[in-house]
Amino acid sequence: MKRREINIFSLSFLDAICCGFGAIIILFVLSKGGETIAVEQLREDGSGLRGKLEQELQELRGDTTVANRKLTSVKDQLSVYKKLLARLRGDLSSIEGEFAAAAENAEVQNELEGQLAEAKQKLTAEMRKLIRNVPKRVDNPIGGIPVDSEYIVFLIDTSGSMQTYCWPLVVKKLDEILEIYPSVKGIQVMNDMGTYMFTQYAGRWIPDTPARRKAILSTLRTWRAFSNSSPVEGLTSAINTFYDPNKRISIYVLGDEFSGVSMEPVLATIDRINRKDDSGARRVRIHAVGFPVLLQDELKSVAGATGDRFATLMREVCERNGGAFVGLNTIVP
Repeated sequence: MKRREINIFSLSFLDAICCGFGAIIILFVLSKGGETIAVEQLREDGSGLRGKLEQELQELRGDTTVANRKLTSVKDQLSVYKKLLARLRGDLSSIEGEFAAAAENAEVQNELEGQLAEAKQKLTAEMRKLIRNVPKRVDNPIGGIPVDSEYIVFLIDTSGSMQTYCWPLVVKKLDEILEIYPSVKGIQVMNDMGTYMFTQYAGRWIPDTPARRKAILSTLRTWRAFSNSSPVEGLTSAINTFYDPNKRISIYVLGDEFSGVSMEPVLATIDRINRKDDSGARRVRIHAVGFPVLLQDELKSVAGATGDRFATLMREVCERNGGAFVGLNTIVP
């Protein structure tokens, strides 16, 4: 059987080929159209994103500018503070140098003053003998009082009679007594009941400085501690608290009356607690200044003989304890 010859360029073949090319062209056209739409969409999205990013960039640039300005201001302030700190350090170094020099000078001055005061207060046996032989001048408020003590205690009657009639004179006499002691190692102020003027120094010595002396006088002007008008409690408390066999101590009693019942127990108690040293002298001297408040006729009739009894008691106490009694003849400052 004779095979049939196939003609590849027949009409059917050409139709199929043309249809294939047409389909390819249609696909190409369709794909180009979709790509164009996608590209346009991307362009639109990219344009919006770019605008947003540019806006954010502008905001960041603005924030950066503000931050740079603040940083510059902080740097300027830091520079100023550094210069100020350097100057303060220089001032501190200068002050420390001046303080060290002043402290050294003050230490030397204090040592010299202490040596001078010690030299003034040391009396030879012959000088003591001469002092004992000199009559005491009772008309002088501070005359005849030995000033060989290193520590002084003031016992001040703060009763109503003293406060009302002679308090300015009390302040004046206390100031005068301090003046005869240019420098001591310690001071204490109590009332006749043993109440401390400065509670922070209770039981210990107050350092002797010009400022502290002014504070004592200033506080005394308005001091209103309770008092029973008797120096017994204050003397007992002061001797028991501050007695020291290695210290030269003087107690000054400033008052106007003794309201106690008997003098003998008082004298016996003081003799017992204010013991004598090896030489027979008592380590604590007791001086007294009597204010004649209750010796006036209009007050003596009310208070009885308490003013006289104070003078009698304190004369005996001072005589037994190496001190001096000074009786004032007026309450006028």
